[in-house]
Amino acid sequence: MNDFALKAVSPVDGRYRRVTAKLSDYFSEAALIRFRVLVEVEYFIALCELPLPQLQALDADRRDALRAAYRDFSDADAARVKAIEATTNHDVKAVEYFLKEKFDALGLSAFKEFIHFGLTSQDINNTAVPYSVKAAWQAVLEPALAEVIAALARKAEEWKQVAMLARTHGQPASPTSLGKELYVFVDRLRRQKALLKTIPFSAKFGGATGNFNAHHVAYPEIDWMAFADRLVEDAFGLERTPVTTQIEPYDNLAALCDNLKRINTILIDLDRDIWTYISLNYFQQKIRSGEIGSSAMPHKINPIDFENSEGNLGLANAIFSHLAAKLPISRLQRDLTDSTVIRNIGVPIAHTLIGLNSLAKGLDKLILNQAAIAEDLERNWAVVAEAIQTILRREGYPEPYEALKALTRTHAAIDRQAIADFIATLAVPEAVRAELRRITPANYTGILPF
Repeated sequence: MNDFALKAVSPVDGRYRRVTAKLSDYFSEAALIRFRVLVEVEYFIALCELPLPQLQALDADRRDALRAAYRDFSDADAARVKAIEATTNHDVKAVEYFLKEKFDALGLSAFKEFIHFGLTSQDINNTAVPYSVKAAWQAVLEPALAEVIAALARKAEEWKQVAMLARTHGQPASPTSLGKELYVFVDRLRRQKALLKTIPFSAKFGGATGNFNAHHVAYPEIDWMAFADRLVEDAFGLERTPVTTQIEPYDNLAALCDNLKRINTILIDLDRDIWTYISLNYFQQKIRSGEIGSSAMPHKINPIDFENSEGNLGLANAIFSHLAAKLPISRLQRDLTDSTVIRNIGVPIAHTLIGLNSLAKGLDKLILNQAAIAEDLERNWAVVAEAIQTILRREGYPEPYEALKALTRTHAAIDRQAIADFIATLAVPEAVRAELRRITPANYTGILPF
């Protein structure tokens, strides 16, 4: 661990830096500056391509060369922007002045007043941030989620035929398949992932109060609405919100936070279930040489990956909840509360990534203890009571539920022999008794839905 990681205030950039480092390309201060530069440059080039009369003299090759400002953006460039900001006390204006310096260096001083032409800061921020979120989702978070879903699906298929005692309210219930119970989470996650794909990554581009006032007064003949729609979609792959105040209303970003929160909630549910199966000895865990589970108890092999995952996903959800509740609210045409809040958008994504990483590690350590699962089934013959009373209902047997209740709802042990003795007393055809005798906790698992 380097000195920076040791002194970081947040474990996201400290203890867990190895997992989250890749998110720095999307959510660090330098990354945000780079994405702002990207938006400013692509906007300027789009003005050239309209073309605005004053920009026609700037040939296509030189326009494209301007893209080096963000394609080759360096730590030194980020430092220069921050140095300018120390004077301006305005982060987006610092980007504008940085680009004007670039234009001067390229001999393009005659065109530099069209940098940030007619725009307000939120045209830049409300495009740069959703661009970064979309890029991080596609490059980092979605693949990590897909990896967990795929690993879970493989284990569900592998353990499809492993009969397991179910527990409702923590008590023995009708048996199920271990694979099916894992596949419940596969199906839930896939559905939420598909739902997330329907949420647009939305941007705002419309000037100081969303009406293109400055653009329209300077060039009333241009369809600025259509121009902005093309720019946002073609250059950034985003969807422009057409009716806004000074800021994008964040409704779709809030929906994204809520959807990610639901995905995390499903993962927490999975973490807790696997933790419980480990405590029941249904799973053992691979032993790593040199690893210590307790500073006092040498025997401990703790389910730390699932606990770490649960903790980080819960923390992510707390922040996602605040983002979703706060960002869509802004006084009148704009207040500044969104600015400081949205700077933290990478934090819950980082905690989600840590949670996914820990969960993937935990799943890889699981060792099936099929003997323990089978023993648990054998100890709980009472769970076939549902099957027996249902068949007796079919046969018109009087009060079958009550008969099985009298047999099983006691503190006495109900084993294979107790069930066999009960079946022997039933006044039903021998074929029905034979059918009932074939039912065991291990084969009374119903229909597998996958």
